[in-house]
Amino acid sequence: MSMIATRDAYGEALAELGAENVNIVALDADLSGSTKTGVFAKKFPERFFNMGIAEANMTGVAAGLAATGKIPFLSTFSIFAAGRAWEQIRQSVAYPKANVKVVATHGGITVGEDGGSHQSVEDVAIMRAIPNMTVIVPADGPETKAAIKAAAAYKGPVFVRLGRNKVPTIFGDDYRFEIGKGAEVVPGSDMTFVTTGMMTAQAVAAADILKQEGISARVVHIGTIKPLDKDIVIKAAAETGAIVTAEEHSIIGGLGGAVAEFLATSRPTPVEMVGIRDRFGTSGKADELIKYFCLTPEDLVEAARKVLQRK
Repeated sequence: MSMIATRDAYGEALAELGAENVNIVALDADLSGSTKTGVFAKKFPERFFNMGIAEANMTGVAAGLAATGKIPFLSTFSIFAAGRAWEQIRQSVAYPKANVKVVATHGGITVGEDGGSHQSVEDVAIMRAIPNMTVIVPADGPETKAAIKAAAAYKGPVFVRLGRNKVPTIFGDDYRFEIGKGAEVVPGSDMTFVTTGMMTAQAVAAADILKQEGISARVVHIGTIKPLDKDIVIKAAAETGAIVTAEEHSIIGGLGGAVAEFLATSRPTPVEMVGIRDRFGTSGKADELIKYFCLTPEDLVEAARKVLQRK
């Protein structure tokens, strides 16, 4: 299984878009080497703006560029996009429905040694709560490229959360991404993993383990947290009767919250949530942190066993 970081796929997709559409512009907060907007900058220097470590101003400039007909892609680390620039994203981008694409890299605890100050575990919840905002969390490289192109074609604010480390490739290059639509990755009838981001690959591995135990686990990937694909979620709830959500994010306000909120009012179903449990991140290697925060396939298997007991 090939491995690619979603931020690398973003850099490639943005450069491809730049060649197709002269209205695509990119802005970065002095992190273009890390966010991979530097790929775009080398090819289209006249359409790239390094705004320095001034995320709020960068967001305002992006909104202004959108008002002139440009399609700005604004990038920085997710902790800074959702944190430092929150007010400007709310007031200048989401409130007027500006056509700005916020592509935030280094989301979640797999940022690693940078520690809790740089590990955004609440960014999806923050962005999901903003009216008019679309929230996307791709699982792998191919989905990232497709999602970035879909975001460019979409009229309105979009927040895309990407990771730092290489992740397994789940989807083929022919994968068709559609905003607001999930994808069934593994069929199953006993329970369903509803996952997003890098946790989808973990769920696929967990489903393989459960299969050896005679348990048929479905894996449903949710690439768009908002709007949530309610049809695929309720179908999984109706057909398997038990749900485990999994995300590299706080269980408060992210995918788990979105799924539980929907099912509570539509089809009450046993739900277990795998994610960060109301705490900040900490410094360590990505693999160590995945184990420390209980995000391994084995942890997903344990959650599946627990939810099956409640079924």
